[in-house]
Amino acid sequence: FCLMAVPGKVAAFRLPPLPTVGEIIKLFRLKAQKQLSQNFLLDLRLTDKIVRQAGELKNAHVCEVGPGPGGITRSILSAGVEQLLLIEKDARFVPGLQMLSEAAPGKVCVVHGDILAYKMEKAFPKHLKKNWEDEPPDIHIIGNLPFSVSTPLIIKWLENVSKKDGPFIYGRTQLTLTFQKEVAERLTANPGGKQRSRLSIMSQHLCTVENCFVIPGQAFVPKPKVDVAVVHFTPLVQPKIQQPFKLVEKVVRSVFQFRRKYCFRGIETLFPESGRLKRTEQLMMTADVDPTLRPFQLSMSHFRNLCNTYRKMCDEDPSLFAYSYREELRQRKKTRNLLKSTSQPKQTEEENQL
Repeated sequence: FCLMAVPGKVAAFRLPPLPTVGEIIKLFRLKAQKQLSQNFLLDLRLTDKIVRQAGELKNAHVCEVGPGPGGITRSILSAGVEQLLLIEKDARFVPGLQMLSEAAPGKVCVVHGDILAYKMEKAFPKHLKKNWEDEPPDIHIIGNLPFSVSTPLIIKWLENVSKKDGPFIYGRTQLTLTFQKEVAERLTANPGGKQRSRLSIMSQHLCTVENCFVIPGQAFVPKPKVDVAVVHFTPLVQPKIQQPFKLVEKVVRSVFQFRRKYCFRGIETLFPESGRLKRTEQLMMTADVDPTLRPFQLSMSHFRNLCNTYRKMCDEDPSLFAYSYREELRQRKKTRNLLKSTSQPKQTEEENQL
């Protein structure tokens, strides 16, 4: 359900000044909830700077995720957007956002809902669609994300990029989002870097990822224990690994499962115990990957080769992709516990006979 103020005869487009923290709390009885990992950014110079990273927004269509008290919202509106969709999960913020909607008649649509469940395919007008090979559409997603939601959300959107659905049904929609500084470093890390991780590969094989700037923790209310970074994503015309998202995710997750050990250790978890060593050697030889490299030392071409070779092996043995190393460990533990529990009473019986 979308709340939008109806445009009337307005002499000049003007936003109300941003209330102070005290005024916001007093007006709407708001408090950042720790369990929702909420942190508000109320400095307009910083919110303007975040919005500038998105690029030219004049006459653009923008979706802001988790606007909260509306600091970034005001900066987006000041950039001269055509339409602004606000998706806010916390009902406490809706009255304040509705106040902004009334200050910008016909421009702002407020949706009370969860971004993880929201159907982004219908968020924007159809005429904005562009071919994937063309320049990105005049559509932007911007958000100061709660820490608890940022990683699952970017993984969801990266899968959408891979499938060209969700917000990417319109073309190569750009994202400008905040993350914990450490997560931002993982997203943008190069091979050999300490922060190189699963997130680095999953994001960089599908997008150009730029770590724009860092916002110190003390700029937020309440102050988090970590600094925050603004990251900009532009989907690539061609992914660097041309395999299904779930396959790439499985290979990358397996490799980084033991990030401090040789990459051989993680790669072998792709295969069942029976024939594991032989198949692991086959995969690494065909993919031309040195088994003594650490996961963070592997380049994008290493991962491309691993994914392409693993795909061929899955095509030859369709049961291979469904195999789960963790499930095998769980089953083995279950069997051990079962044997232990069935042998226990017998032992007691023997002791009673003595």
